[in-house]
Amino acid sequence: MAEQQTVLQLAAAMSDAPAPIYQRVKQAIVNQIRAGHWQPHQRVPSESELVTELGVSRMTINRALRELTSEGFLIRMQGVGTFVAEAKAHTALLEVHNIADEIAARGHRHSSKILELKARAASEEEATALGIQPGQRLFYSQIVHYENDVPVQVEDRCVNPLVAPDYLKQDFDRVTPYTYLTQAAPLTAGEHIVEAVIPTLRERELLQLEDHEPGLLIHRRTWSGKTVVTSARLLYPGSRYQLFGRFTSEV
Repeated sequence: MAEQQTVLQLAAAMSDAPAPIYQRVKQAIVNQIRAGHWQPHQRVPSESELVTELGVSRMTINRALRELTSEGFLIRMQGVGTFVAEAKAHTALLEVHNIADEIAARGHRHSSKILELKARAASEEEATALGIQPGQRLFYSQIVHYENDVPVQVEDRCVNPLVAPDYLKQDFDRVTPYTYLTQAAPLTAGEHIVEAVIPTLRERELLQLEDHEPGLLIHRRTWSGKTVVTSARLLYPGSRYQLFGRFTSEV
């Protein structure tokens, strides 16, 4: 009912100005956000709902939402939905994906093994990363992710209990931490630091690495609003994994 009302508000805000339809849809959405009718973190109607209620093509809606996402007005989370972004001055939203979805997109099967899932006191380094006090309680998990039964990632994750209080109650054999965290605290910003590392003996065993094989390490922090949600250390086998990024420039 709430999302239907949101669509009706958008339809009423649509301009009759002589402009391409996707631009009119974009401007109507921006006007709703700037007027405060659509609040930060609010879920916006689905593409199907917008197509039906506005009477325009899916291609038009997809282009409008895609461009508004790249411009920082919306956040689109795969498998979760589209949300209004929190207004920011200079922070760009980094693209963060669910590893299970990435593996499924390649036509392969994802599985995982939980090694640790517990609450413990934060070290000084962990406290700094999460923006909490040393010794304060945090949630910690260590999970190995597999692609067709081959290990592709060791995920060490520290989570802020204040924004994800039910983290330890989740069944991570069925869902990934990404799935729960994006629902509990919608992602608004993130940062990545990437480096090549020499894995520890334990990490080599978990990833089934040869002695000479390097590791590809991503340090990732994500925010919901102004609060750090999680700090993760994601280790990949350097010989079996690569990072991919793409950008476009309109002339």
